[in-house]
Amino acid sequence: MSTSWRDVYPYTGKYLDVDGGKLHYLDEGDSEGPVLLALHGNPTWSFYWRALIEAFPNHRVVIPDHIGCGLSDKPQEWDYRLAQHISNVQALIDHLALKDIRLMVHDWGGAIGMGVATATPDNFSKLIITNTAAFLSPRIPTTIAMCRIPFLGSLMVRGGNAFARVATFRATYSGLKKPVKEGLLFPYDSWKNRIATHRFVVDIPMKPSHPSYTTLQGIENRLSLLQDKPMMLLWGDDDFCFSPHFRKRWMEFFPQAAVHAWDDVGHYVMEDAPDRVIPLVREFLSTDVAS
Repeated sequence: MSTSWRDVYPYTGKYLDVDGGKLHYLDEGDSEGPVLLALHGNPTWSFYWRALIEAFPNHRVVIPDHIGCGLSDKPQEWDYRLAQHISNVQALIDHLALKDIRLMVHDWGGAIGMGVATATPDNFSKLIITNTAAFLSPRIPTTIAMCRIPFLGSLMVRGGNAFARVATFRATYSGLKKPVKEGLLFPYDSWKNRIATHRFVVDIPMKPSHPSYTTLQGIENRLSLLQDKPMMLLWGDDDFCFSPHFRKRWMEFFPQAAVHAWDDVGHYVMEDAPDRVIPLVREFLSTDVAS
């Protein structure tokens, strides 16, 4: 019998009513253990973080799907702005009464997670940053910029599923096994279900007039509030989007951070190198509980 994506993601999630609809999330492991909150980016979903659940059974591992992503609702008339995603993660934290959070982020999860963490820094104890940004940057790959072009972007991303499909080979150095590729693509099987994949790209703030520019600028200005937190950077340097330039920018903000970077790992760090990531995260969290 061949392996399906459900075999590697056998979890039954829960739902919370938030701005935009029902937010799907996983709440696995030890409900009394230290909290590990993992936030995905675009075009992934909670499936991307599945290895954390098996690796940290003594932690409470919480992984939401942002609205429009994964198994969450995909409203067609919602704005899909950074501030709304931040608000939804905060709503989940409040609903679950999560305290003393260890935060792990990737891609758009970085801006969303840092938005929450810089607003409530006392509720976060450790930060793990992977291939992401939470600050303004003039850099954007040409292929991603093309996805922002009116009409053409919609046709490419929502019509042809170009963003998610191309990511299954461009965002990985070592390639994806069939069930993993199927799992990453599963939620994005129609024009309607690809709305967030496109809206996340459109929401990249490249100029001050953009609706999310001041939100991201505010997060960048507040990053200093997290300088006393233990931080680790885990970086795939073979990333066409969040290149080593972005890793170095994080290092400027947080010179005390532990840094691990690999030339043979791409944007999908958790797919290319879970065997490297997990031991480092385990060591980083080792003061919590034995895992």
